[in-house]
Amino acid sequence: MTATAVPSTTNSAATVDRTARGHLGLAVLGSIATGLVLGLLLVLTVFAGAAEHQITGAALVALGSGFILLAAASRHLTEQPQRWAFPPGAASIVLGVAVLALAPGARVLGLAGWMWPILLLALVAWSFRGARRSLHNWSRRALVYPALLVLLLIAVGGAFQTIGAATSSNAAPGGHTYLVNGHRLYMHCVGTGAPTVVLFNGLGERTPSWAWVQRTVSSTSRVCAFDRAGEGWSGAASGGQDGHQLASDLHQLLRVAHVPGPYVLAGHSVGGVYELAYAAQYPQEIAGIALIDSATPYQFDLPDYPSFYSMWRRGSALLPTLARAGLARLTSGTSFATLPSEARREARAFASSPRELRADRVEFAELPTVFEQAKRLKSLDGKPLAVVTADLGAQRGWFAAQEKLARLSRNSSQRTVVGATHSALLEDKGFAWFTSRAITQVVQLARSGRR
Repeated sequence: MTATAVPSTTNSAATVDRTARGHLGLAVLGSIATGLVLGLLLVLTVFAGAAEHQITGAALVALGSGFILLAAASRHLTEQPQRWAFPPGAASIVLGVAVLALAPGARVLGLAGWMWPILLLALVAWSFRGARRSLHNWSRRALVYPALLVLLLIAVGGAFQTIGAATSSNAAPGGHTYLVNGHRLYMHCVGTGAPTVVLFNGLGERTPSWAWVQRTVSSTSRVCAFDRAGEGWSGAASGGQDGHQLASDLHQLLRVAHVPGPYVLAGHSVGGVYELAYAAQYPQEIAGIALIDSATPYQFDLPDYPSFYSMWRRGSALLPTLARAGLARLTSGTSFATLPSEARREARAFASSPRELRADRVEFAELPTVFEQAKRLKSLDGKPLAVVTADLGAQRGWFAAQEKLARLSRNSSQRTVVGATHSALLEDKGFAWFTSRAITQVVQLARSGRR
């Protein structure tokens, strides 16, 4: 009697099941990784430094591509097809392409904040339900659920940002807006005495950043702080502004607001370069200049600045989109901590605003042009010049650049403030005293004509 061998269906099924499940985990991992890599590739290279709608559209295309890849890979490589992944993937790609093609502006993107968090919550709910029903693998809890949690937090953050922006106000505490060259510019002047001091904001700064300095200097002279077009409490111009356009705006603003010259100009960071461009364009209006840890027209000659500029131009383009998800509100809660309370609140509101971050991106992209325009100023002759430098956190070549700035006038002084950081010279009351003192000394020298 012979025995016939019967193949073991149990072992074969187990082998197939293990293989299928192993492939499924790799498909999920590969899909999520591909979506992330594609997103980074698009926003940091293809659309590097691009406008907000391009960054947002690219991110949606990358998100949808990850879902589509999961649907396709699971169907062809496993026995557990994840059909639920196709609808959210297709919807994300279509929406992303539409955003790229239609190029919505800030107003439309702001209104969309009332809708996209709800749509994203629906996508998360759909995907959670689909994965729970179809994805019987370790990757569901290890990969898919964490990814959906991130999307859920983005949706909640977006709703928080939209509601917070709609229910809070950031009205100007004083000052006025004036119609200048087709748009409205905000300026706040306090104190009395000539010559008037005009303050130039650095990148990412608005008029509240000068609270300590303006309060101190106003005891001896009139001090005017203003917001550039499209920033702070000023209205937007029709296009980007270089140094010439900003100088023209300010020149007209001072005339319309009946602020007579000549002026002592004081600028912090890149605000210093803007004031140099103004001085080159309107030299007869300048009584003196104070440069507060100022950038230099030769900024790209510093060893590390070209690489920093390239990196930050990419990074700054991401900030408006991240702000729509509420991330800027979270991070701005600890910034400007040493300003007076009201100025701190105002500065934080600006720092978390997608509108302000869009303006910063545009301004940062314009800086190489502004640097070149400021190079026209070769000398202030004998007009008083004060150069104040922070000694902490400086990049290579910064101190030599500060000394070169001091050589713009035969009547200059240069001081390094021990213990001060770049921002502390404005925001910290103690260190801001050195800034105020330098400005006041320039005012006094301009009045007396002394060296």
